[in-house]
Amino acid sequence: MAGLTSISTVTNKESQRGRRPGKPDTRAVILAVARRRFLEDGYHAVTLRSIAAEADVDLALLSYYFGSKKGLFGAALALRANPAEVLARLLNEGDPGTLPERVLRQVIAVWDAPESGPALLTLLRSTAQDAAVAALVHEALEREIVDRIAERVGGRTGRQRAASFTAVLAGLITTRYLLRLEPMASMSSDDVVRLLSPQLRQALGMPVRRSPAASRPESRRTP
Repeated sequence: MAGLTSISTVTNKESQRGRRPGKPDTRAVILAVARRRFLEDGYHAVTLRSIAAEADVDLALLSYYFGSKKGLFGAALALRANPAEVLARLLNEGDPGTLPERVLRQVIAVWDAPESGPALLTLLRSTAQDAAVAALVHEALEREIVDRIAERVGGRTGRQRAASFTAVLAGLITTRYLLRLEPMASMSSDDVVRLLSPQLRQALGMPVRRSPAASRPESRRTP
């Protein structure tokens, strides 16, 4: 992924200052500044206003290009699908009672997709090779995923449950996409949801749904 090969480098051209509204290189300049600032200062400390000031563009232009800080972070790391934005959408849409199943299906869809999966895999590999990238991803996941889930779960153990939920998803991603461990790597999305949704439900303190086959009396099962 070209965006990550130079993740910690800002070229001379990208570092040039001056108002750039509407110029073709404006977006590239913003992304270069954002990459450097995220890596140097961490996710939480960086603001859209500070990036706009350093790139010498209007703050409204960042909102126009990227929508939010989460969107800028995903674009800066060359992610076609930003996990934080995907989770935010899932939390705000759909039946809360089906959140674990919907999250699993979306994770599989995003990682399986040829336009988004390779970039995510490259980022995952980069966390093992570059301490700065690992620290940045850690902070972003903590604040934009664990914290958001903990807010939704609530209670004294909300953060523990959110971390457990995230750990199950991390295990899925590692075994299916990084290690390519069989049979997980070739399972259908339906099988993954069937096997892992009970763990996600348990992590969130939700009732575990039994499959129809598991709920049938033994005498009714086909030999």
